[in-house]
Order: sequence, then structure tokens, then C-alpha cells
Amino acid sequence: MIEDPSPTPLPSPIHGSYHWTFERFISLTLVPLVLAPFVGSSTTPIFDAILSLGLVVHSYIGFDACITDYFPKREYGSFSTFMRWVLRGATGLVFAGLYEFETNDVGITEGIKRIWKA
Repeated sequence: MIEDPSPTPLPSPIHGSYHWTFERFISLTLVPLVLAPFVGSSTTPIFDAILSLGLVVHSYIGFDACITDYFPKREYGSFSTFMRWVLRGATGLVFAGLYEFETNDVGITEGIKRIWKA
């Protein structure tokens, strides 16, 4: 019937407070990671890898929230699932591209420094 209420999901800390705390932790961790290479003079490949991983995870969480808000499963059904798989694929491609850039080129922080000074 049209007047039936939407089912309420069972409360879970994984989808609530823990998830929110993890998102904030990643965001706050990125602040010094982004600023450190420009304050200091050198970076290491491990630092670049941690920064790349943090950026990819932060972006994934943000875009996942957009899909949750704008393509809810109760309205869009399989299209919502498709959008999540597109996000997972794009995240994998971005991570592979950053890995390639880190291992076979100058790295993300040096690349940003070069673009900034260009």
C-alpha cells in the first residue's frame, strides 16, 4: 500500500558513530599530510604512499555519501547498486594511477610542487 511507512534500518555503530568518527579521523589526518611536504624540504615514498591512500579513502567516502544521498536504494534500486560499483571501479583506477605515478614518476608531492612552481 502507498501509505505504508518505510522500513527503519536496525541501529548499528558501524553505520553510525564509528563510521562518522572514521571519516573525521581521515579528514583530520590529511591536513598535516598535505601541509608537511611544503613545510619541509624532502619527502619519502612511504609518505607519498600514505598521502595517496588517505586521499583515495577520503574521496571514496565522500562520493559514497553522495551516492547514498542522491541515489537512495529504496528509490533507484539496482541503479544505486550500479553507481556504487562504478565508484569502486573508479576508486581502483585512481589508486592504480597514483601507484603508477608514485613508482615510475616523481610522486604526488613532487608533482604538486612542480605544478605549483610552473
